[in-house]
Parts: sequence; C-alpha cells; structure tokens
Amino acid sequence: MGDMMHKKQIIIAMTGASGATYGLHLMQKLAAQGVFLHVLLSDAARIVLKQECDLDLPESQSETAKALAAYLDCDEVLLKCYAKHDWFSPAASGSSGIGQMVVVPCSMGTLAGIANGISDQLIERAADVMIKERKQLILVPRETPLSAIHLEHMLKLSRLGVDIMPAMPGFYHQPTCIDDLVDFMISRILDHLHVENTEAERWGA
Repeated sequence: MGDMMHKKQIIIAMTGASGATYGLHLMQKLAAQGVFLHVLLSDAARIVLKQECDLDLPESQSETAKALAAYLDCDEVLLKCYAKHDWFSPAASGSSGIGQMVVVPCSMGTLAGIANGISDQLIERAADVMIKERKQLILVPRETPLSAIHLEHMLKLSRLGVDIMPAMPGFYHQPTCIDDLVDFMISRILDHLHVENTEAERWGA
C-alpha cells in the first residue's frame, strides 16, 4: 500500500456495453506509464470480454488481476480488482484519495444508475463518490441510437461536471485498422485524464 500511495491512481470500470476493447486499451496505456489501476468489472462486462476479446476471466479477484495483467502484458502490481459488492474497496469511499475514474465502456443501465444516485453495486457507488467529492468522472457510453432517456441522463450528469465522451472516433487521422479507431478514443481519454500521451494524432499536426 505504501508504494501505491506514491503512484497516480485511477479507477477503471467496465460494464456490459459493447466495446470492451476500449477498456483494455486504456488500461494497457495507463499501466505502461506506471499508473495504478483499481479495476471494477460488472458481471455483464465479463461476458462481453469473453465474447468480444476471447478473454475468459476467473471468478477470483486476485486471479482476475493476474489474467488481466498477462493479457495486457503489464506488471501485475499495477492492477487490483474488486468484487461488485466490495464496500471496503478504496473506490467506495471519498477518503481514499483517488481523484479520477473512467467507466469504459459505459452501458445505458450503468449510466442510468449513476444519473439517479443508485449505488447497488461498487461501480455506481464509486461513480457517486467521484460526483459528491467533485472529482473527475469520465463516462464512455457506447450505444446507438440514443433515446431521450439516455440523452436526459447524459445532460443531467454533464451539468454535474461529469465528462461524457461517447465512443465516437474521428477519421481525420486516416485510420487503416480497428486499433487506429480504438486508439483515437483512448488518446482523447488520456488527454482528459492529463496523462502523457505522445502517440496522439493532433489536429493540424
């Protein structure tokens, strides 16, 4: 714990929306820079990770961290995973000192829970902590089309200071593969997290 307190810490939550690769790419980029990651996975996220990324995670949180670290080719000491009802997790309390959280991808169900202050699971509780403590919360929704309900929830959260960054990659950098599109979004997220991002394609560069 002592070493962790000297590292930049970010909560990464993944939910059941399509686009699990966004969360994995973000964790890989952050871990490469030595950022300590508090990882929260919903049950649906585990299903999507298996379906979209062929990543079948074990039930044990410690084994999940090992599997993720191996998949991302990063140091296991930079990852800690928590159960969905682990109320003793640092993510569950405003006193933890963690100042940033990203939900990527963010399902509309999770978005609704956060927008309405429903904290039945750790992901929503951690997001609620970010909002009440006036810390940085980034949501990366991945859904289409968006209903009026979805848009109202996003507007409500945006007015509370939450960064809404839909998974809508640009094309001005002339992408040639899926990873180029994914990394476009990850670069935008890294910029908003104020994490060094030398690989970003800058407009006008």
